[in-house]
Amino acid sequence: MKVTRIELEHFRNIERLEMEPGDTVNIIYGDNAQGKTNLMEALWMFTGAKSFRSARETELIQLEQPVARMVLAFEREQREQQATIAYARGRKKQVTFNRVPLESSAQLAGRFYAVVFSPAHLSFIQDGPAVRRRFLDSAICQIMPRYLDYLTDYHRVLRQRNALLKDLRKNRSLMDLLEVFDQTMAGLSANLIKIRRQYIKRLSAHSEEIYNGISHGGERLTVEYRNGFGMELPQSSSEPITPLLLEKIKKSRQEDIFYQSSQVGPHRDDIAVFLNGLEAKSFGSQGQQRSCVLSLKLSESIMIEESTGQSPVILLDDVMSELDSSRRDYLLNSLEGRQVFITCCEPAYFQGMNRGRLFKMEKGHAAERQFLGDGTAGPGLRSQPDDSWDGAALEEAFAQNGPLMSQKDEGPWQEE
Repeated sequence: MKVTRIELEHFRNIERLEMEPGDTVNIIYGDNAQGKTNLMEALWMFTGAKSFRSARETELIQLEQPVARMVLAFEREQREQQATIAYARGRKKQVTFNRVPLESSAQLAGRFYAVVFSPAHLSFIQDGPAVRRRFLDSAICQIMPRYLDYLTDYHRVLRQRNALLKDLRKNRSLMDLLEVFDQTMAGLSANLIKIRRQYIKRLSAHSEEIYNGISHGGERLTVEYRNGFGMELPQSSSEPITPLLLEKIKKSRQEDIFYQSSQVGPHRDDIAVFLNGLEAKSFGSQGQQRSCVLSLKLSESIMIEESTGQSPVILLDDVMSELDSSRRDYLLNSLEGRQVFITCCEPAYFQGMNRGRLFKMEKGHAAERQFLGDGTAGPGLRSQPDDSWDGAALEEAFAQNGPLMSQKDEGPWQEE
């Protein structure tokens, strides 16, 4: 899977941008607040996921503009594909894939694959279990769509059980109903635990190998799944665990009633990350923690490829800071067979790069720079100044939904 072209208009601070990246490593460099992360965010949005920056959709539209538009052309299985997303203030966003309108951007999931790393992902190591569970759920959903159904069903039952626990303090006759919820919760928990445990097992093996490359064999990374029942469970996938989980849920009833919430279950799962046997959260440096998360993200890309046959695009936002030169060299030259986008501020980070393309981002515009043999940036090759933009490509992309919109003509938007 390769991005062949990205076009943005009025997306955050990017007024207009056209970019044709290379098939391997693409370095986007420039000062802070020039639009580098905005570009990475736009690419990520085509996976069908929400922004990794937790933004409201209205924040994606450039100030004082009514509409933001994005067009992505990419190659999958030697076929050209095109997706478009457009946002308008106070209106429902419009999404198309190969000119066919979609009901939501979530329907882009499974059509374009990407893995993203940003400084915000350091919270995977530093913050609480909820952050790690979100990473796990998001990663599994990309390769196993039915997992989302399991997850949705579990959280629905969990909310209902917690509501019942509050009522039980006043009405003990509801205990029979609690028995029904407990049985349902045990079965749904078993599904989630088996899937998560198997995923972490594979993720840990890949992560250990990748981290070994990043650290040049100097450190060992291990990843451990900790179920939210706080108990040892049979490791065989064929051995039923539902009866064991149900027994644990029943033992926790009195505590659940006292706290009016479920004290055990997959909603309390966690992932532990170790370096040389020591927990990375407590003993890892900033650079080591960054390398841990990076290894997990790159492992996620391998598992997507193993499960779907598609090599996802890798988006590494500000990954260079706090990595030593040997670890940067590994990133720049060891990601064979993948299209990679890396943002950074310092051109010096290019040292040791053997191939790829360079783009300087300035005031929301990306200008390609000549890549010199010593890993430095030469003169500009081409850019997209404001007066070169004719909007023809976007006009064609949005023909299915009417003409491009201006402040006077907002077009055929659907109401929220």
